[in-house]
Formats: sequence, structure tokens, C-alpha cells
Amino acid sequence: MTLNRRTALIAATAAACSLLAGCGAADMTKQASPFANAGGSKSVTLSVQSWVGAQANVAVAQYILEHRLGYRVDTVQVDEVPAWDALSQGRVDAILEDWGHPDQEKRYVEDKKTIVRGGGLGVTGHIGWFVPTYLAEQHPDITDWKNLNKYASLFRTAESGGKGQLMDGSPSYVTNDKALVQNLKLDYQVVFAGSEAAQITQMRQFAKEKKPFLTYWYTPQWLFKKVPMTEVKLPPYKEGCDADPAKVACAYPHTPLQKYLNADFAKKGGKAARFLKKFRWTTEDQNEVALMIADQKMTPDEAAKKWVDSHESTWKAWLS
Repeated sequence: MTLNRRTALIAATAAACSLLAGCGAADMTKQASPFANAGGSKSVTLSVQSWVGAQANVAVAQYILEHRLGYRVDTVQVDEVPAWDALSQGRVDAILEDWGHPDQEKRYVEDKKTIVRGGGLGVTGHIGWFVPTYLAEQHPDITDWKNLNKYASLFRTAESGGKGQLMDGSPSYVTNDKALVQNLKLDYQVVFAGSEAAQITQMRQFAKEKKPFLTYWYTPQWLFKKVPMTEVKLPPYKEGCDADPAKVACAYPHTPLQKYLNADFAKKGGKAARFLKKFRWTTEDQNEVALMIADQKMTPDEAAKKWVDSHESTWKAWLS
């Protein structure tokens, strides 16, 4: 998940990956599915990423493909940018949540034409800097970036080298945070937790103890229901303000999340391809499933079944 953005285990272990630190980048030469793009076979391979919202998409899509359309579904762990190459080559058939990779889109959709757009997911993503709401209530002006240096000492940790800590998640996520800290002249150090799961663990521990923290985070995300957070206002986003990664000094945009399909699969994938193009749900839907996986410790399949059983009118439209 990123400005341009966000890796996971195969579906059988996706829940574990979302709860444990250190889920690394995939080696597609080892993990490419033998079923991907298999002409004529009723099989689909989905790219699944490490943040739990993306896992929720895949869980529900997989459940419906298997239990309503009779497909075999395989899932593959792959980082955001390598996923485009895997999709282009037919090693995966679909990416269900992309946060905006214009360079990859131009290369594969517009120039090579090996990938086609699969339509919007129905969810708008946004990355930002957040503090816990209990801290914002104590210090209302802390939610303006211009005042962050005033509070830098509150956020010092053993890892931040005497500066305030800005907590990021996985180093594989594309972020502008190091450039923002430098270009806005902030007395902060970006510290990576290592994964979404590790970052969540740290935030929940800080919140339990009512400690201050400043973190890179994103919506939609189920954690807001457990740890209320307030966004810090960065300089307003304007089209093109993030064009040069080294010179970024503006907020992250609000990004309608998109789906992409392998071009051959889009033509020959039959009911599965048509279904994935129509798959579209709300932020509330995604958060509902993500919460079941990450917080209630359900398997992705269990969470998907529970959601499917109670939202028939929503998913039946995807099959029409």
C-alpha cells in the first residue's frame, strides 16, 4: 500500500503474515503459480499483498470464485512493483488493490498492452501522518506540521537518535517520508517497524500506555476502530507536487484504488475475469473483513464466508 503503493503470504497463511513481523519480498521464480494463465483451465492466480485490507479483497474474491463459480484459486506473495511484472508475464492474473504506479501503468498498460485496467475497487486510499487522538486532545496544535518541531522531544525513542521518531512500516512500501522530513526541516528520524503487523503492535502498545507517537499510516485501516488517530496536516497536495521524489514537500493524495488484470486473462478468463472486473465494495466492507482477520483472528476463508453470508445483495451483483 503507498502513494504509489503496498506483500503477503499465500491465502492459507495470509492471516499469520498480517500478524507477524518480517514477511519479506517474494521470489517470483519460486512462487509463480503453475496454474496462472493456464489456458482453458478453471483456475485463477491472485496477487496478495501484506497489508490486511488487500488480504481482505483477495479473501472474499477467492471465496466467491471457489464456492460460487467453481474455480481453483491460487495466491502469490509479491511486492507492489514486482507484481506488475508478474502480472504482465501471466504469472499472476490479477492485482485487486493498487495505490497508483503511473510508471508501471504507462509501461505495461499503455505501451506493452500486456495489462488492462480492471476498474475501481470502490475504496479510496490515503496515506498520511497520524498521532493518537488522546495526544491531539492534549495538544491541539500538534496536528499542524508547522508545530511538530516544538514537540519533537515527545517522540524520541532509542532508535531515533535524539530526534523525534516518525514510525514507518515496511521498507518495501513507497513513502515520501524521508524527503518530507528533510524538505520541511523537521527534527525527526524515519524509523521502520519492518512490516504492517510490527507497526500495529507498536502502536497498540503505545496506545495501551497512553504514550505519544507519530506514525505514517493510511486509510482504509481497521486499526482506527481500536486506536483512534488524528491526521497531522501537511502542506496541501497539489497535482505534480510529488513528481520529484527528492523534492516532495506536500501531503499524500487521496487515491481511488484500482484493479488490474493480465491482458490475456481479461480476454480468455471467462466468468472469473468478468467477476473480478465487477468486484467493487466499500471501505466499510473491506474494514469489516480486515477486522475479522487481523483482530478477531479468523482465517481469511472464515472471514470471507462470514461476510459473504451476510452481504448477498452486494456480491450477487458481481456475478450478473
